[in-house]
Amino acid sequence: MKINDVQKEIDLHIKRVNAILPEIESLFPLKPKDFENTNILKSIDSFIYRFIKIQDKMGDKLFPAVLESLQEYKYNMPFIDILNKLEKLELLPSADEWIDFRNLRNTLTHEYPDNEDEIIEAIKLAVVVYNKMITIYSEMINYVQRK
Repeated sequence: MKINDVQKEIDLHIKRVNAILPEIESLFPLKPKDFENTNILKSIDSFIYRFIKIQDKMGDKLFPAVLESLQEYKYNMPFIDILNKLEKLELLPSADEWIDFRNLRNTLTHEYPDNEDEIIEAIKLAVVVYNKMITIYSEMINYVQRK
């Protein structure tokens, strides 16, 4: 897949997150009872869905496409090798940090009715991580466009 195609997909998700992010941030500090409010729940679900889509597109599509454009990609390269290569090229601050982002993503995809405090902390962290992901994305796109 070409970088421009991936960029269009990611940009759409970013646009939609940016439209809802002020609302999400205004909900902090979240409380377990907030999950009983349908409107709040819709906003949170929308944010989580887009957050996951952005991270998936970056990891599954953008990272290999960037490496391919730099002639650094090998077919069926393990994901950890992709991350390590991007880190070595200074296009990703830390492979380990990206793995932490993926673990956060996995936490957000599981609904634990008895563990709302963990989900609240994950949502707060996801807002911080979202901003880091967008910085990585922007810098990566800018780098590739200069090449």
